[in-house]
Amino acid sequence: MARFTVTYWLGAADEADAHARALDLAAEQTVEIPRDIVPPGYVADEILGRLEAMRPCPRPRSGFLADISYSDDDVGGDFVQLLNVVFGNSSIKTETRIEGMSLTPALAALCPGPKFGTAGLRQRTGVASGPLLMSAIKPVGLSTRELATLAHQFALGGMHLIKDDHGLANQPSSPFRERLRACVDAVGTANAETGLAAAYVPNISGPSATMQERAFMAQEAGAGGVMLAPSLVGYDVARGLAADPGFMLPIVSHPTFGGANVITATTGFAYRFFFGLLQRLMGIDAVVYPNFGGRFGFSRDDCLAIVEGCTAGFGGLKPILPAPGGGMTLARVPEMRATYGNDVIYLVGGALLRERDDLPGACRRLAAAVREA
Repeated sequence: MARFTVTYWLGAADEADAHARALDLAAEQTVEIPRDIVPPGYVADEILGRLEAMRPCPRPRSGFLADISYSDDDVGGDFVQLLNVVFGNSSIKTETRIEGMSLTPALAALCPGPKFGTAGLRQRTGVASGPLLMSAIKPVGLSTRELATLAHQFALGGMHLIKDDHGLANQPSSPFRERLRACVDAVGTANAETGLAAAYVPNISGPSATMQERAFMAQEAGAGGVMLAPSLVGYDVARGLAADPGFMLPIVSHPTFGGANVITATTGFAYRFFFGLLQRLMGIDAVVYPNFGGRFGFSRDDCLAIVEGCTAGFGGLKPILPAPGGGMTLARVPEMRATYGNDVIYLVGGALLRERDDLPGACRRLAAAVREA
């Protein structure tokens, strides 16, 4: 059987310690028994993880990088089991972090990846080049009518994507079904006035029994995409939707509840993997994450690593659009252009909502700043 490789960072003191830790990890992620009692034959030769290579981590970072391969048979055609093999119990260990992975043809078939990706999102929004613009209707507690009015104003101002705030769910002030219909209509009315193709993106995160229903409800209503929070609802929800031949909307992911996976340098996932490669495995088309210089403490290098994970070659999976947010302002547009280039979505929320007296005008000023940067 084919084997795929996962690269781990190990915070080991020396090469001997790193080697021992890598062998322990390879067993923990597959057979979960001491190596000296692994059954010979198929289990030892095929199922047990193999340490393929190990090397010191490039300076200035300390530790070692270990490449461990696993058989497709370990996965058994199951995406959740794939994630279990990739990190599973070892995610509970300290000084152990996921850096990257490769795909076999079987895994690429299991994870067909983004249905739209960068090119598909550009086609749907009519933005052939340059950054896309996105904002969010909020806060929670506004009525459906008030939220729909915000969506209409954002669309009049030329925002390409208008999404729900991640906190908008099915609250009494704005139930999902009611908000969906009102915002689709509001954006459609604005599009008729402007001739543009703004799209409303509802948040479908919620109880497991409701998410697929909400996704297809959004499609039927004429939404331009859906948003979900994989760390809240489960990583296989997005993959299942993206792989469903009947579901034909782009998927945007939101990072809420995911911070503990990435914010420490010695555990969890590298930024490149969590916000890039993993999102593409799930079939995400655009990934929201905290921008550097904002209120969440991500560095510029962290964000550039995310962009690399969104765009690098990865088993034939389509590249996706990074969507930095949380601290985006008009004044920072030149800095953002210099950092991110063209294949990016600017997620600007609070800076625009501050100008509610002329929200369409604020959106137009943002668009002009992006064009001129």
